[in-house]
Amino acid sequence: MTLTQYMDNLKGKRVAVLGIGVSNRPLIKLLLENGIDVTAHDRQDREKLGEFGDTIEKQGCKLKTGEGYLDSIEADVIFRSPGIRPDLPQIKAAVEKGAVLTSEMEAFFQVCPSKIIAVTGSDGKTTTTTVISEILKRAGYKVHVGGNIGTPLLDRAETIGSDDICVLELSSFQLMTMKKSPDIGVITNLAPNHLDVHRDMEEYIRAKKNIFVNQPQPKRVVLNYDNDITRSFAPEVTGELMLFSMRDKPENGVFLKGNNIVLSQNGEETVIMDSRDIFIPGSHNIENYMAAFAAVCGLADFEAMRETAKNFKGVEHRIEFVRELNGIKFYNDSIASSPSRTTAGLRSFKEKVILIAGGKDKGVPFDSLGKEIVTHVKKLVLTGLTADKIEESVKKAGGELPIIKKDDLKEAVISAYKAAEKGDIVILSPACTSFDRFKNFEERGKYFKEIVWGLE
Repeated sequence: MTLTQYMDNLKGKRVAVLGIGVSNRPLIKLLLENGIDVTAHDRQDREKLGEFGDTIEKQGCKLKTGEGYLDSIEADVIFRSPGIRPDLPQIKAAVEKGAVLTSEMEAFFQVCPSKIIAVTGSDGKTTTTTVISEILKRAGYKVHVGGNIGTPLLDRAETIGSDDICVLELSSFQLMTMKKSPDIGVITNLAPNHLDVHRDMEEYIRAKKNIFVNQPQPKRVVLNYDNDITRSFAPEVTGELMLFSMRDKPENGVFLKGNNIVLSQNGEETVIMDSRDIFIPGSHNIENYMAAFAAVCGLADFEAMRETAKNFKGVEHRIEFVRELNGIKFYNDSIASSPSRTTAGLRSFKEKVILIAGGKDKGVPFDSLGKEIVTHVKKLVLTGLTADKIEESVKKAGGELPIIKKDDLKEAVISAYKAAEKGDIVILSPACTSFDRFKNFEERGKYFKEIVWGLE
């Protein structure tokens, strides 16, 4: 189905778009440009939609905003924002009356004319997605990046060629109602995450599995062999299964042999590259590259893989080097919104670091993080709503390191700098979401960098 055909099928129907955020704004404009009857619902008050609200109203969009924005949804088709649960009573009531529930990403899967590679997981999604796209670009493909990163792609579907490749990062929220699978699906790892939104870990896992359990199943599924949960998915894969491992040699996949990253396929082993040549630090980034190599095997040659690994400088807010001041190095790892993500960041450095952590609680226990902090941190600076919980986890783990608690991130950074000595590393790796003070992790990371560049 083409995008034009998809839009034609919506004509004469009432369409509700739930959430007027980044991913849905191009969708709303696209629907209106095609003469479709649209009602856009958003929790924000009308005035906060500003100029965009004015524009779409002039184009004929009806707005339902503020408290009660989901009450009495009257629609034939509902496009759900990923941040809105599909089983809310108001949505269920509309579906029971005959409405079809979908999303911008689900629609894109229906109309995309090219191969789709999709990546999900608890940690490493963005880096793995970006690495895959960079390798494919170097191999000569025209690549479109979307999903959680890049730009929404539905309104651009007609500009995508059949020989192009779309590389998508997909969250558990996007996958909850997904009914189609990509050509190649990658799951980097799974650990407790987003349990403040998902009902339990089982629901979170089910959502992630939607990247490969739908029909038709992917031609290739890439799984982390070292992660107990993702390894358990292997028997359910009906297409080509490729595993990646830091510890074992899979029959079909990518693994670490000494310092070499090796492809195992059809009974043969081929060295792809020396892992020490990867520019961005950390063993978790070796895993990200192995996942990416497994995904692009057969599409890109080893030279494209090696050159990308040697030259790619990493993604903003992911163990991003900010500056060195008086012999003290500052790193921004604001993406680390879970204990497992912070653990990976801490393990990226050979020396003990000064850690700045804390934020909004998302229902994930900090017990394992406390042990990692005791092992990898020399001084701990805590801020945000979870400061007391993280401190308690460190004390439970027997930690006796200095702990500083500050109410404000700026004060926390200044305190970390004052506590540091020449040769030290200061890293912001919160282990929590940013929503206690910031709109998202990007805003938190940018503010951290501003503070660091303001230090003297």
